[in-house]
Order: sequence, then structure tokens, then C-alpha cells
Amino acid sequence: MSRIEGLFARENPAFIGFTVAGDPGIEASFGVATTMIDAGVDLLEIAVPYSDPVADGPVIERAHARALRAGTTPDDVFALVRRVREYAPALPLVLFTYYNIVYRRGADRFFAEAAAAGADGVLVVDLPSEESGEVAPYAARHGIDRIALIAPTTSPERQHAILREASGFVYLISLEGVTGERDRLPSGIVGLVGAVREKTDLPLAVGFGISRQEHVRTVTATGANGVIVGSALVRLIEEHSSDETGMHEALATAITALRDGLTPRS
Repeated sequence: MSRIEGLFARENPAFIGFTVAGDPGIEASFGVATTMIDAGVDLLEIAVPYSDPVADGPVIERAHARALRAGTTPDDVFALVRRVREYAPALPLVLFTYYNIVYRRGADRFFAEAAAAGADGVLVVDLPSEESGEVAPYAARHGIDRIALIAPTTSPERQHAILREASGFVYLISLEGVTGERDRLPSGIVGLVGAVREKTDLPLAVGFGISRQEHVRTVTATGANGVIVGSALVRLIEEHSSDETGMHEALATAITALRDGLTPRS
């Protein structure tokens, strides 16, 4: 059983945290990851910094920019994943990336290095299912799950096509638009979780816009297997980028509060 399978085999929903590798610096990024792990994230998404992160809103865009200004390269990202894997041997780790990075490195090399570093899954944000053959053989060769994205606007037919290629878990986008904190989540989340649940046995995790304890409670009450929080945590890194101790304290406090919104399975 893989680490991702083991996580979602538990009865209770998972809390998934997100960070951009190299934000606000290479070494500081490792401290961010360990703080998030110690605070209780069940799975950690680590983004490979990219100059044009089209799926991301302003908060995470700025994190990508900070990481790139710090000189973060894919080699640094894999080194970070290795360190995090050593720190937390049982924790599932997923790389969040854009296809240009995979293409430039070579898909076989990218997935081989991801596996060697200790990653369990890869989410290629901007690679449509029609082009999944560009990476599918290499992910399978190196034992890496390919995390799929499904949006509220994804048609039922397209959902089926995406799910045929997916493994690990399915990332359900809660809203139309880019990442970023929202005051309220769309009412359609319940319907989206239910519609996709009818088509797959894979675990379902919901992300985009989730920033409050009540959001976490709402999502887990739909029967989703996991909740993904990104911008709300990345914003704390930005706000405390010159105060490492304050950054770690803010992250730990936020994760603890957000986790309190998880609804145990009855």
C-alpha cells in the first residue's frame, strides 16, 4: 500500500497543506515544511516555483516569484523533498507543477527524480487529459501517482476521461477561478463531490478558496476525503517572511484551528 493509499484508508478526512518550495528562501522553506508537518498536515503539497502559474491567484503567484528570486531550481526542489522525506518518512508528499518544467527536464527524468527524492504523487496543473500520454508512461514506470483535477465546469463526459487516467486521489476545485481565500464557498460543492463520487472509488480532496474553519467543516460534511488549504497558509509565510519564529507560530496556530473543522466520520 502506498503512503497516499494508507492515508485515505483511514476513516477520518485528511488535512492537506500547500507550500511553494523556496518560499521565502531555500532553507526557510524546509522550516516551513517541518512546521506544517508538526502542526498536523496529513499530506503536503510542494509546488515547483514557476514564472507563470496560471492556476494561482495573487498570494501564491507572489510566493512563486519570491522562490524564483531566491534562486530556487528544480534541483533545489528535489533536494527539499529528500529532506522532508527524511524528516517525515510516512507522510505522503505530492509535487505541484506546471508542464513546462516537466517538459524542459524531460518527463522520464522528472518522474525518476521525483520518485528518488521520495515524492508519492505529481499534479501537473496545466496538462489536459488529452495530452496525458506525455507523462503517463513515466509516472507509471517510477511508481508516481498522477493526481487529477476536476473543476465545477468539467462535463460528466470529461470527468470520466480524467478519472480513467487518475490515481492517488482526485483534486476537486471548489470554484470557478484561480486559487485564493474566499469569504464563502460555492453551494455547488455538495453536488460536485456527489457527482464525482458516483464515477470513482478514488479519494476526493477539495481545494481552492478554503481558508476558514467553517469552510473545512462544510467540505468534510459533503463526504470529501480531504481538504486542501494553500493561499491561507502561503499568506502567513508572506506576512512573516522577515520573522521566522513568528512565521512558524502563525502557521502552527492556523493549521491547528483549521484542523479543528474536520468532521470525523460517524
